[in-house]
Amino acid sequence: MALKKYSQKRDFSKTKEPGGYKKNKKDKLSKDQNKKRIFVIQFHQASHDHFDLRLEMGGILKSWAIPKEPPKSKGIKRLAIQVEDHPLNYANFQGTIPEGSYGAGKVEIWDKGEYILKSKNSNKIEFTLKGKKLDGDFVLIKTNYGSNPEKNWIWFKI
Repeated sequence: MALKKYSQKRDFSKTKEPGGYKKNKKDKLSKDQNKKRIFVIQFHQASHDHFDLRLEMGGILKSWAIPKEPPKSKGIKRLAIQVEDHPLNYANFQGTIPEGSYGAGKVEIWDKGEYILKSKNSNKIEFTLKGKKLDGDFVLIKTNYGSNPEKNWIWFKI
């Protein structure tokens, strides 16, 4: 069920995006706090160019659309709009989603690496990224503002 929205939005006979599969385990922060997980940031040239932040959690990629370039230094804050979860194998996806398909446009990997989840609750996620372009401590904080408050977060480097 975790990837139901992902699968419903796509016609896999038309797109080369990876197919969805079910989430297979819960993310247990207390046991796995120092576990290295994958992250990817994809640049998506779609109807509105944006970046997609994806963090491995519980066997899936939790995902946020970022309208501007990710924050490379402290003091830069970015809106992060939570979108549907994606399958883990989406972390390697690059290519063109065909016209007429959900998310039509070119997708390329902007940065990729490992991250360590430092803390997580329903309103705040702290993590350390180890990528080629982004390296260091970051936080996502739920804002509860805007036209879609349950999905709006602020992302910045700490």
